[in-house]
Amino acid sequence: MSERTADEALDTPAEASANRPNRKKLMLLIGGGVLLLIVSGAVLYFTGVVGKVLDHQELEKAKLAEKAAPPAAVFFDLPDLLVNLNTTGRKASFLKLSVSLELQHAEDLPRLQAVMPRIIDNFQVYLRELRVEDLRGSGGIYRLREELLARVNAAAAPVKITDVLFKEMLVQ
Repeated sequence: MSERTADEALDTPAEASANRPNRKKLMLLIGGGVLLLIVSGAVLYFTGVVGKVLDHQELEKAKLAEKAAPPAAVFFDLPDLLVNLNTTGRKASFLKLSVSLELQHAEDLPRLQAVMPRIIDNFQVYLRELRVEDLRGSGGIYRLREELLARVNAAAAPVKITDVLFKEMLVQ
């Protein structure tokens, strides 16, 4: 008595002939489904429904890209500043500074120009109290930038300045 596995049991001619009609039905059903999908796709393509959906998706992508694009930056150049630095010795030290201000909106330019004397005064008072040691290294430059940004935003109160950019900085 030999034991038959499940695969060997299906190999008998009686069982194999019983499975054939099921396979034919399955293949016919799958083929019909694929044919239905192809015909439906062709109908949607030729009636223009697919084109409208793709155009709508491209339009939505364009709108999202337009919203995500940052607004154009507006820059305002300040006049060059030349100040004496605070020193303890006999030798005088000078700082020459060229700065650009980055504004959020171009409409703020006239308001900024109206308060320009106040901004220059705030910068001059602060810069004259600096020592050469305060300007050393990237940390010193970063602190200077942050301090000038805080002072310019305080002086130009309703106008929002987003950044202070150094064009030239010379310490002598």
